[in-house]
Amino acid sequence: MLPSDDPASAPARTIPPLNRALIAAVHERDCHTAAHCARVCRLAVHLGHRVRLDATEIELLHQAAALHDLGKIGIPDMVLLKAGGLDDDEWAVMRSHSERGARLIIAAGMPHAAELAEVVRHHHEHVDGSGYPDGLRGDAIPLLSRIVALADSFDAMCEPRSYRDAMPPQQALSIMQGECGTKFAPDLFALFVQSLDEDA
Repeated sequence: MLPSDDPASAPARTIPPLNRALIAAVHERDCHTAAHCARVCRLAVHLGHRVRLDATEIELLHQAAALHDLGKIGIPDMVLLKAGGLDDDEWAVMRSHSERGARLIIAAGMPHAAELAEVVRHHHEHVDGSGYPDGLRGDAIPLLSRIVALADSFDAMCEPRSYRDAMPPQQALSIMQGECGTKFAPDLFALFVQSLDEDA
């Protein structure tokens, strides 16, 4: 079951005013990205409960997932809003969003900035070391980043793009299953699937 893209439908939590302001900035920059972040937030929190994170970790996960694409406010329109696939140079610019987001969080001086920035910076790392920006492997990738990565990948495939239709959830999960051991850890992916079933 796909979560709502209405930010108000995300799990009820207390988000500090500065964090809310940055979430609002993402919405003002691109409402498509903001809706995606809201859905990723719900998916990530569901998985966080399945992994038995404690209340403090769930709160951090909730905010990091909501802010994971914050850095896209610094991506030029010609890349962020391009209708069609990106070339190598454009992908390099797009991939910079995780580092940009981490820098913005640190610069804003929000509560738990260092922890939030770490999660946001590493949400595109892969367990085999082929991700970015730092090529981290396996358990060197923060657990909360690995959780956000699963939610992010699933939602991205299940939403329509200018160059392709939305994938059915089972097709997206099949692709992700094939990426276990390279992009995702198999045990965490299995828990992600279970968390989707529980939310159905």
